[in-house]
Amino acid sequence: MEKMLKKISLLFVIYSIILSFTTFCFAESSNYIWSTSADALEVSNNLTEDYINDNSNPLNLDCESAILIEQHTGRVLYSYNAHEQLRPASVTKLMSILLIMESIESGKISYDTQISCSERAASMGGSQIWLDTTETLTVDEMLKAICVVSANDCVTAMAEYIGGTEENFVNMMNEKAKELGMNDTTFKNCHGIDEDGHMTSSYDISLMSKELLNKYPEIVNYTTIWNDSLRNGKSELINTNKLVHNYSGCTGLKTGSTSQALFNLSASATRDDLSLIAVVMKAPTSAIRFKDATALLDFGFSNYEYKNLANQNDVIQSINVNKGVSSSVDAIASSNIGMVLPKGDSINLKQNINLSDIIDAPVRKR
Repeated sequence: MEKMLKKISLLFVIYSIILSFTTFCFAESSNYIWSTSADALEVSNNLTEDYINDNSNPLNLDCESAILIEQHTGRVLYSYNAHEQLRPASVTKLMSILLIMESIESGKISYDTQISCSERAASMGGSQIWLDTTETLTVDEMLKAICVVSANDCVTAMAEYIGGTEENFVNMMNEKAKELGMNDTTFKNCHGIDEDGHMTSSYDISLMSKELLNKYPEIVNYTTIWNDSLRNGKSELINTNKLVHNYSGCTGLKTGSTSQALFNLSASATRDDLSLIAVVMKAPTSAIRFKDATALLDFGFSNYEYKNLANQNDVIQSINVNKGVSSSVDAIASSNIGMVLPKGDSINLKQNINLSDIIDAPVRKR
């Protein structure tokens, strides 16, 4: 007989930070998954309040729009015109890459799947590896070309293969954007070449960057390539993201530029367990986009640290079950749980978890 859930709410006193803060998290005890949201883990402080005023620009960035977030919690550490709708250029490809990775995960394609090139894909222009309609490349090779040199022909070929047509694939992109809460975004194509109505914001780019890195961390095997080749060494690939070569801890992520978008970048980096995503949009030059992204990342690493509190599937506590088949059940963490703190504050951190000592059967695992 299938056991039914019993709806009980438990209050978790997650953290108490000496001389500073206390935060609370609520979870449904019926499934015995200890979960929390990024919002519940945020700690307010004057530094954050000063730097997330969207109308100010205390770092004196030269771009039109920018944001800095912590990758795991999504906590905003710096924000400047973050919701201004701008042209993303090839940073668009982050959404295309996300859908490619989802297709691999679902089994629709594999890294070894051979992808052919249509006349349309071959004629895309812009950044490309000059695909020919007579050749095929594996998904692995396509991803390498998309992530390293931002190949428009490759991403179009992938879009046509996964979606049937690029139009169908773009619909998938917009559906995913809606799912992620990217309310400033409308995609018109899979590559980012300028097109009326093809818009997003630095905030939305941070959301899809976060999703890609957290859900598919293996993508950094491509986004951190500095120099490689395809076609038995005949096609050299040099990463368009100079931070991969020049910034310690850089994990990617994607550049983009057109005559109308100017210079964009989603830059990610990890140092000492702190993972950051810096997005810069409409910088006047390529050098300035890298300078501004570096300033954002340096600000984050200089002022913040990440404290891990539980890993996904960690047993948080064993709870006694009244009149159950088993006498106890484990409460487990539903995901990795941690928080961002001003640097040095973790020394004063205490972790307290308060759960009921006993619950009534029936219980079933979610």
